[in-house]
Amino acid sequence: MTATAAFRHEAVFYAGPEAFLDRVAPFVEEGVAAGEPVMVALEAPKLVALKRRLGASADQVVFADMGEIGHNPACIIPAWRDFVAGRSGPMRGVGEPIWPGRSPDELVECQCHEALLNHAFAEAAGFHLLCPYDSVHLDREVIEEAERSHPWVGEAESARYRGHDDPPPQLCAPLPDPPGNPVEHRVTRETLPAIRALVDEHARAAGISELRAGDLVLSAHEVASNSVRHGGGEGTMRIWHDSEGVACEFRDGGRLDQPLAGRARPELDQSGGWGLWLANQLCDLVQIRTLPDGNLVRLHLRG
Repeated sequence: MTATAAFRHEAVFYAGPEAFLDRVAPFVEEGVAAGEPVMVALEAPKLVALKRRLGASADQVVFADMGEIGHNPACIIPAWRDFVAGRSGPMRGVGEPIWPGRSPDELVECQCHEALLNHAFAEAAGFHLLCPYDSVHLDREVIEEAERSHPWVGEAESARYRGHDDPPPQLCAPLPDPPGNPVEHRVTRETLPAIRALVDEHARAAGISELRAGDLVLSAHEVASNSVRHGGGEGTMRIWHDSEGVACEFRDGGRLDQPLAGRARPELDQSGGWGLWLANQLCDLVQIRTLPDGNLVRLHLRG
């Protein structure tokens, strides 16, 4: 079975609220009429409008607020996997992770997410996932990237689809330099306590609450520990404040060869893979890159 036959990942472009409903509502109604499981993940205002258009059919649909499940784009694939788990045969989904107002960092991670869907559900036979894009308010570059990350665009095969054999190019691209002069600290087994204290200090200075600062400290500890265990025994941390909160970054000489790292929920008896998963659950954004000189993980927490 080919990946295309197993999983139909389709982008659709719309111009305006009515055009959105005209494209999405029939897709959902067809699934409901055929007795297919249907899940819809959209921003709250669009959920309200779609429920109103669907009427009684809405009772047969699973709805999720994309603003909640997708505030960190790495958390969207687990939500879809929860929906697909235990089901077989045809099923439908509608997901809109990219909307005007996403920050540049969030946008790039959403584009990674869209490309990684083709890996995550390659064997999900019968799953048809429709991804709406606002062609009026999104930049043309965003629309063109959607054509490259979706095998299908508007009910036709995409001539621009780049394929899914290699990791998304975003996962191998350097991140922008941090602002100002970030504080740098060596990562070793012996420096882990100092790193936890430094992260807590910076989070508090950025106005982060005690509870949320603890989330960042735990995430940073997990990522730093990964550098010690899997990145050659050491690495480098940088931490800084930005306009939204605090960010810290870890570099090491390791080589992460799992594109879905941090986005695939580990099994309960699994010994590894928990650090990046935990960081994605606790942080507002996690950026993972595999570069020629090693791994980079950047954690963001908003104030």
